[in-house]
Amino acid sequence: LVSDHAAYICDINVPTITGPFFILIFIISITCNSLLLCVLFIYENLKSITNIFILNLACSDLIFTITLPFWAVDHLHHWVFGDSSCKFVTAVFFVGLYSSVILLTAMTVDRFIAVVLHKLNSNHTKRKKYAIGACIAAWVISISASLSDAMKVEVENLDGKNYCYDKSDEQLGRYLQVSLLFFLPFVVIIFCYSAILKTVLQGLNRKKHKTVAVLLYIVAVFFICWGPYHIMLLIASLYKPNSCKEQLEVAYHVCEMLAYSHCCMNPLLYMLSQKLRKHLLNLLRCENVGRKNRERSTSLNPSVTQNVAFSVQSSAV
Repeated sequence: LVSDHAAYICDINVPTITGPFFILIFIISITCNSLLLCVLFIYENLKSITNIFILNLACSDLIFTITLPFWAVDHLHHWVFGDSSCKFVTAVFFVGLYSSVILLTAMTVDRFIAVVLHKLNSNHTKRKKYAIGACIAAWVISISASLSDAMKVEVENLDGKNYCYDKSDEQLGRYLQVSLLFFLPFVVIIFCYSAILKTVLQGLNRKKHKTVAVLLYIVAVFFICWGPYHIMLLIASLYKPNSCKEQLEVAYHVCEMLAYSHCCMNPLLYMLSQKLRKHLLNLLRCENVGRKNRERSTSLNPSVTQNVAFSVQSSAV
């Protein structure tokens, strides 16, 4: 039975599944993250620290999402876009991945300061400056790290088919980068949320419970999606199977599909917030948008306000 099961797995044509799946994730992610950005810009206060992080995470997800059609075509027809596109798409892919984990870590540290170290949380302006600085640093680090990844990949023709992949043998450098930009943030996040949950369970700062819960879900889903993928990368680098390499490849592609689906998860998790759900419904119904535009035009034109006030006085007389 084991041998029959192994043979069945070896016969599975995974690329015919992953290609259409990536296209589906691309459509869902573009739609959901675009709606989230519209809600943030139209209804929400972007001066809020949490909203600043959510805005950057949505942009990170969109950046990652635009690479999915390329990987879908790669799975279905191999790489057909050339060497420069191979490097560019790889760089964009890693910018989206690295920025997500760094932004989530920064957001978790901010929640740690707000909930656990609330006595030091008196200066909101200073905290906001730190949050903006953390977002800028996340993008700088992500772009710098992704450039090193992009320089390692190139297109090679094997058996008449082009492949875009990493040809370098720098295993130690790859392990260090994965550890620093994935597992180290994971340890930091576990520490912060352990302290946050301990403080919450002690009954302090109950008004922050909902925000903490939503952010905890966001972080948990990120590591549930990306954790197996990074573990499979390490296994694939260290372990070379003697028979049926397709078994390892099937497991890798399943983890890959789970990881890539994360880019459309965050907007769905944000909808746990009742306020954001209300804003989304208003956006879909086109409610409050026109009213907000009229309020803006009125505030920009003081003469309108004066005329309205004069009319009210006249009617009162």
